[in-house]
Amino acid sequence: MSFLGGRGGNPAPSGGVNLEKVEMAVTELDTITDFFNRMVQSCHSKCISTRYAEDDLNKGESVCVDRCVAKFNDVQKKVGEKLQSRGAANASGGS
Repeated sequence: MSFLGGRGGNPAPSGGVNLEKVEMAVTELDTITDFFNRMVQSCHSKCISTRYAEDDLNKGESVCVDRCVAKFNDVQKKVGEKLQSRGAANASGGS
């Protein structure tokens, strides 16, 4: 029996797992993972020298990474808000 309440990938007969919710959770995890990977790659290439001279980040690299991550999160938030407002406008018949 799986931790999702079913056997062999089948949903539990009653009161079991909502497969739609599981699919939504997987999609959300994929989205978050993609966002994180793009942020790491972008901020790493902008802020950290390819010549790894020290074990730890220096002060300038740390500040750059902090700012880069903050900007990435701000943009992600703004895009999400814009998408939500457009979705709400479309749902209310504004298409």
